Amino acid sequence: MSRDTGRMSAEFVVIGSGIAGLTFALTVAREGRVIVVTKKDDAESATNMAQGGIAAVFEGGDSFDRHIEDTLAAGVGLCRREAVEIAVRSGPGAVERLMAWGARFSRERSSDGRDRLSLGREGGHSARRIVHAADMTGEEIETALLNAIDESSNIEVLEDHIAIDFITEESAGRRRCAGVHVLDVEGRRVRAIASPVVVCATGGCGKVYLYTTNPDIACGDGIAMARRAGVPIRNMEFIQFHPTCLYHPDVKSFLISEAVRGEGAVLRNLRGESIMRGKDPRGDLAPRDIVARAIDREMKESGDKHVNLDMTSIDSDRVRKRFPNIHSRLQELSIDMTTD
Repeated sequence: MSRDTGRMSAEFVVIGSGIAGLTFALTVAREGRVIVVTKKDDAESATNMAQGGIAAVFEGGDSFDRHIEDTLAAGVGLCRREAVEIAVRSGPGAVERLMAWGARFSRERSSDGRDRLSLGREGGHSARRIVHAADMTGEEIETALLNAIDESSNIEVLEDHIAIDFITEESAGRRRCAGVHVLDVEGRRVRAIASPVVVCATGGCGKVYLYTTNPDIACGDGIAMARRAGVPIRNMEFIQFHPTCLYHPDVKSFLISEAVRGEGAVLRNLRGESIMRGKDPRGDLAPRDIVARAIDREMKESGDKHVNLDMTSIDSDRVRKRFPNIHSRLQELSIDMTTD
């Protein structure tokens, strides 16, 4: 292993190539040179695996106030209202920026013939407000952002580069970040990248758990880097556990979108009984923490290794159109998710 003698530099360094890192890179590219550091190939991220969509108010029957209240209710008193209001009110504009960068979301004709975004529904939401690209929303967004990155002469993506530690220095009695050391896996060397602005967009730490729908790269290394550099780490108890993924004895599990329940699927135990009945007024559309706990409780009480997701109430053509990726993957395993 060698240490690179030449230092790279840029006005901005972004660690991570998911939606957060790439949108930041595209936004600031007009202000200076940007280097994006990613440990794998540029398309491997939690964004790319996301199926469901983005919650944003677009229809007249919905409202910002309604979305805010849904979010606060799902947060059971743990949300900062100011942050929720900013996120909700910024939602439509964020979706429109993604579309301007090339993202193509599912559309439909309204009853009066208007072309509009097709909006799905997920747990915790009292209205249809999930902007999606069938059940491959993350892949569509990631592809659009990477294409936009490719067209920018001011952004360089370093694939197969693993961030090791932030470069810090003392300035006016305060510790500040001045860049990052990265491992060039292909070249087997450590490189230093100097920058006055370093954004850590490395995602979460889901892979520290035995079961997760997060990608293998979500191992918390960015959080550990920040900790070593003296950055305060907060809210680490908030770990995303998606309620539903495929249970199969012979293949790796994969995500089954929450939007499947939004279209009418019902969680049932192996005796055919509804798991969510009596657990929450919202039933199978309760927020995911409530649903995940209900599944966990059912499995512990029954001793069963899994529960079932019953989709027989959804028209088979609707299943194929709305969830083509999930349908295709299950067909490969000879699992029929339609009523035909």
